[in-house]
Order: sequence, then C-alpha cells, then structure tokens
Amino acid sequence: MRRKPGEPIYLKGHILGLAVAVVAPILLPLLYHRYIAPLSFTTIYVASLIIAVIGSIALYFIYRSSAQNEP
Repeated sequence: MRRKPGEPIYLKGHILGLAVAVVAPILLPLLYHRYIAPLSFTTIYVASLIIAVIGSIALYFIYRSSAQNEP
C-alpha cells in the first residue's frame, strides 16, 4: 500500500517515541519526588522543562532521517 505525497507517517516507533517524550517530563520528576526524595515545585518544574527539551532534541535527531527520505 503506497502512501499519498504529504500523508504523515505513523509508525509504531514514532508513536511510542512521542508518547515517551510526552509522558517522561511529567512522570519522572513525580516518581523521583514520591520514591526517592521530596522536591520543591520549582525543582519539579525545571526538571520537567529540561527533560522535555532533551526529549524533543532526541526525537528530532532520531526521526530526522525518516522525514528526509520522504518523496
């Protein structure tokens, strides 16, 4: 089955990577706060921003090649 030009790619890996990039900034600081040590709201907020930026950069570099191979 051939895709039409401009039709988005929804591979399982892309969706899984996007889900991890969306959930990780929320879940990781809260899990740390609950099970390891209490964190202030500011620390949770800053950690979430840093994790989100790192995740977005990782997604960009990981999936850039599949976007460049599009017709």
